Amino acid sequence: MLDQAITTTHDPLLESLTIKKTVFRNRIMSTSHACGLEEDGMPKEAYRAYHVEKARGGIALSMFGGSSNVDRDSPNIFRQLNAGSDGIIPHLQRFSEAMHAEGAALMCQITHLGRRADPYAQDWLPAIGPSALRETLHRAIPREMDDYDIERVVKAYAAAARRCWEGGLDGIETLAAGHMIGQFLSPKTNQRTDRFGGSLENRIRFGLMVHEAIRKAVGDDFLVGMRFVVDEGIDGALKADDCIAAAEILKREGAVDFFNAIYGSMDTARALTEENMPGMGTRLAPWVSAVGAFRREIGLPVFHAARISDIATARYAVSEGMVDMAGMTRAQIADPYLVTKLARGEEHLIRPCVGATHCQSPYRPRCLHNAATGRELALPHVVRPTTGPRRRAVVVGAGPAGLEAARVLAERGHDVSVHEAGAEAGGQVRIAAEGKWRRDIIGLVDWRVAELERLGVTVSYNAYMEAADVLALAPDLVIVATGGLPQTEFGEGADLVVPSWDIIGRQVPPAAEVLIFDGTGRHPAPLAAERAHTAGSNIHYFSIDGFLAQELTYAERTRWKQEFIRMGITPHLEHRLVKVTRAGNRFAATVLDELTHDLREIQVDQVIVEMGTVPMDDLFEGLRSHAGNRGVTDIPALLANKPQPMRNEGFELHRIGDAAGSRNVHAAVLDALRLAHVC
Repeated sequence: MLDQAITTTHDPLLESLTIKKTVFRNRIMSTSHACGLEEDGMPKEAYRAYHVEKARGGIALSMFGGSSNVDRDSPNIFRQLNAGSDGIIPHLQRFSEAMHAEGAALMCQITHLGRRADPYAQDWLPAIGPSALRETLHRAIPREMDDYDIERVVKAYAAAARRCWEGGLDGIETLAAGHMIGQFLSPKTNQRTDRFGGSLENRIRFGLMVHEAIRKAVGDDFLVGMRFVVDEGIDGALKADDCIAAAEILKREGAVDFFNAIYGSMDTARALTEENMPGMGTRLAPWVSAVGAFRREIGLPVFHAARISDIATARYAVSEGMVDMAGMTRAQIADPYLVTKLARGEEHLIRPCVGATHCQSPYRPRCLHNAATGRELALPHVVRPTTGPRRRAVVVGAGPAGLEAARVLAERGHDVSVHEAGAEAGGQVRIAAEGKWRRDIIGLVDWRVAELERLGVTVSYNAYMEAADVLALAPDLVIVATGGLPQTEFGEGADLVVPSWDIIGRQVPPAAEVLIFDGTGRHPAPLAAERAHTAGSNIHYFSIDGFLAQELTYAERTRWKQEFIRMGITPHLEHRLVKVTRAGNRFAATVLDELTHDLREIQVDQVIVEMGTVPMDDLFEGLRSHAGNRGVTDIPALLANKPQPMRNEGFELHRIGDAAGSRNVHAAVLDALRLAHVC
């Protein structure tokens, strides 16, 4: 039974939701994901702390344990939990106690990977599935399951659900879609001719058996749902009507208490990044209408998460009856206190998710612009005022590192001033936002600028600071966040090339025919290619790496591959630029094939180079002799979250972000947070 009782607030997101005997305090949840913090397949202290922070921030439900495995031939291949072992029970008990103490419900997703399993991982067991059909993305060729396999896996699901029940959780969901239950359901992956194949009634039989066994293991009060596809999209075989028909069977048999709706397929990189987990450059909540149509037909509570990145989008989805619970998973990674701020009438203070997909990288769940996420045991989400003396802090540079340092120092209660040489804040991020699908990245700058205004921090623009200017301010603390200068020293002819940032930032127009050398695998070279293509240039693109955009997340790499196809650019991989010379009014660029060691000369009108940056450190070096710490950041103290030791009289001096070394935005804000939160 679905009870939509309204609380005292008029905001639909803050209304309670009751399913059976479980009451959710509002309509905002975090959906299951493999957050990368497990230890030996268990949700230990760091894992729990990551979720408990969201509970403190007001979330109603945290669905944890993305793709938690129920049996040994569903191995841990992307840092899932091991729900197939009794060893998880005490960890779940501690976890549920902590979440419930903060007023949040807790559920786990359990699954068998089926054909998505890796036969060379963990125990080296063969992958199994309804049919012997290989998945493109995960590559295993599964063995078709026999009756013994089916019976064993059904029991494994039930045993895993029982462990969750014994662990004090409020419920579980199984994962259908591209996992085993979904592999049986979809004719794309099920070509059987026995009682588990052919008709819809046969293909859904396995899922019904699993859920019947689960219900017997956990009883009627424990919530049991299914992460369920409402349309398999352009690569799939199940359309919306097929999915509704399947869901009606599950509802009729009492197999589920709720559906957690997803859209599309997940067996290719394109499907995973465009349909399942869309990010930057895609429209907000792209599938909410399809999910709403599904909900109207089914009449059970429906959860959904796919780029529901802001409160306005979530509010629309809930108020219009599209969903009963808005999954704001990545938004909670950016700001776990999102709900608390909403309830306080401080929606404008929420740190926005910009869809950068850094939280889906090998460094997950690290957020591009919240360095505390995933580091809850060491770094604070809520910065506390200092108990020591108030200090005069001077921050030079208003890129992400400088803005974050100023924000944290101001939250600590210090007297902070920011000095930026440019006309606007943002540094390289503002330039990066010029990209066609990268515009949302500016949100991490805009939020910090707004925070500094709220905190009363003065930001001076067009203020090029020299050492004497800083010293005249009589600072107690100086943070140099001046960024870096483009690195172009590849060899002979380095003085003849144009840095990628000059093209992206429009300081230099692209020529008619250009050669672009990508020496980092980051965004700047593809962004320069995009700018040159827009200008009508003929483009020769060479990369030192074996993959296009190799240093980026898989979602970003996939997007750049798509963009290059649309632009008609064929990247030449594993090549290195070795020389540039003048050739009349053009340039002759020589590139080396790293595989064959063959040299190739190409004549173009312009050579564009991306090789990262070198620190812009003139100011820092000019201040070192005046600083009490001589500009040395004590690494043991930094990593221990302790104040920096001062061995001499004078102010404290540090450099952060690209002023310390060429890295990404997350590294810059991490530099700032872990240094400034103990100042």
